[in-house]
Amino acid sequence: MALTKEKKAELTKAFGKDEKDTGNTDVQVALLTDRINYLTEHVKGNPKDHHTRYGLLKLVGRRRSLLNYLSRTDIGRYRELIKKLNIRK
Repeated sequence: MALTKEKKAELTKAFGKDEKDTGNTDVQVALLTDRINYLTEHVKGNPKDHHTRYGLLKLVGRRRSLLNYLSRTDIGRYRELIKKLNIRK
């Protein structure tokens, strides 16, 4: 699995208020982005792995929903987050 406990704790501490703030929208988007990046590399190397591609598309949709919510509620945090994570709008 791509996301270890240490990596999750690191992302939670970087994007949340503290290391236990996993419900924060910024933290959820950061965790999804990390998984999306890992699966994107996997799919590039394994083009016939359609099950992983389907899961990747579901993760992208979930991240998009969270980003839409964040843009509606706090546009400043949204812009800062997509800049930090290097996400295209």
